[in-house]
Amino acid sequence: MKALRDTGAVLFACNLSKVADFYAAIVPMRISRPEPGLIVLEADGFELIIHGIPEQIAQSISIASPPARRTDTPLKLALPVASLAEARSKASGLGGALDPVDREFEWRGFRACDGHDPEGNVVQFRERLAATRRPLGVAIR
Repeated sequence: MKALRDTGAVLFACNLSKVADFYAAIVPMRISRPEPGLIVLEADGFELIIHGIPEQIAQSISIASPPARRTDTPLKLALPVASLAEARSKASGLGGALDPVDREFEWRGFRACDGHDPEGNVVQFRERLAATRRPLGVAIR
């Protein structure tokens, strides 16, 4: 059994594999433990658990195509990417999207842009600026 990660988040999804594949492809995360009803993605001491919504509840949820953003939630994930341009390119083919380049902003050593996953969950993607860039996977101590 692997050790418990220090930090993490749980995201509920109707289409478990589609949402997990989206995050695994956009963010440098690996699928570590698929289990019935959930998929665990891991990277650098952080885990994102994609948890399936029970079928009886999922049937009552309608996800448009393209998905409408779920902006009525008090929580937004912020995840690192190597390149916002690359993330934007990949996201559209995986059922999600990033806002256009003119919506990017810089703050605290990174460039960021909001987007959404295949089910409309809003997420912020962050690319380190060159002056503060370190290889992904290297922890700051």
